[in-house]
Amino acid sequence: ITNINMLFGSKIEAVDFLLPLGISFYTFQATGYILDVYWGRCEAELNPLRYALFVSFFPQIMQGPIGRYSRLAHQLYEKHAFDPVRTEKALMRIAYGYFKKIIIADGAYYYMAAVFNSYADYPGVGLLGVLAYSAELYADFSGGIDIVIGIAELFGITMDENFRQPFFSISITDFWHRWHITLGTWMKDYLFYPISLSGWMGKFGKFCRSKMGKTIGRALPICIANIIVFLVVGIWHGPAWHYIFYGLYNGIIIGISGLLAKPFRNWKKALHITDKTRWFHIFQIVRTFILVNISWFFDCSDTLPQAFTMIRNFFTHFDFSPFFTEKLVVVGNGSLDITFINLYVVLAACAVVFTVSVLRERQVDVRSAIIRWPFAFRAVLYIAVIFAIPMLGHTPSVEGGGFIYANF
Repeated sequence: ITNINMLFGSKIEAVDFLLPLGISFYTFQATGYILDVYWGRCEAELNPLRYALFVSFFPQIMQGPIGRYSRLAHQLYEKHAFDPVRTEKALMRIAYGYFKKIIIADGAYYYMAAVFNSYADYPGVGLLGVLAYSAELYADFSGGIDIVIGIAELFGITMDENFRQPFFSISITDFWHRWHITLGTWMKDYLFYPISLSGWMGKFGKFCRSKMGKTIGRALPICIANIIVFLVVGIWHGPAWHYIFYGLYNGIIIGISGLLAKPFRNWKKALHITDKTRWFHIFQIVRTFILVNISWFFDCSDTLPQAFTMIRNFFTHFDFSPFFTEKLVVVGNGSLDITFINLYVVLAACAVVFTVSVLRERQVDVRSAIIRWPFAFRAVLYIAVIFAIPMLGHTPSVEGGGFIYANF
């Protein structure tokens, strides 16, 4: 309707739809189940109550992770016994999720909102705003998933992991293998493979190989399939052009990376660069982090022109002084005082999450390591976390406070 009004000058009233709670994630699970049964990957569940339990298991209804019937259903139906060690580890994960959500995500929200809601007045702080959004989004989503997986673990249910240190990724492709993992694997199995292996794509690939050679002919259909998948991911985020560009941005980068994969390998070989070359590995992480943060402009902005304006300022303005010396206006909340103590708390909490992420990247099971501590040490840690969350946390405004991915 918005596009029709823009093109023809009409004034058709837009309609706001009230959608069911969690429609996105239980639709993913239901559709995946239907296709798995259709393709013969699993047997159909004949008990409607068991099926209802699978698609509406309460911890994951708001933001996932997206469960697969073959891995989740039998756990929901079998008997479970109380395990004190499992319960303690589950409570640890729940507390860690609240730590990330309440201290980092809700704290960083103020910085993000101040910049994005007043981006025209403070163009120089766009970089800080998008970094704040990066911290907010990761802490909000991964913290929420920690809570979900921890609650399921209390009942003896092991859910699929949804994050694997995404900011250590070495490419956009690697990032999507580490970020919202269950959405990525769902899109791969139920959208990417059906498209790339379809008859019309096979004919297109044969045409490309005959006209452009084997290398491009094989890579181009995969490139197009990736762009289609990420276009769908963009639309899933919301019916707005900035979300569509967000999806296309990721899809095009992944597609181009596939097209240039062979020349890139030859270039690395000529310069004697391997996967174990440390400086190059760090360069890849930094490069990917920059590309990901540019994509956040499309994800967080209210409109596409705002996103492009802030991206331009991202490369041309680096004046942070207004952010710390003036009151920034947040729409709907009046003026907002941002103090250094708030920033220090968020940064300190980010340092904790970074340390845990480094340990996990090195294959250290942090919860199992803590469980081996003497009980007195564990008790001190637990009490410190219990008091730190409300004392150092933030009271969100009307716009903040909820889980971001519950809106998609």
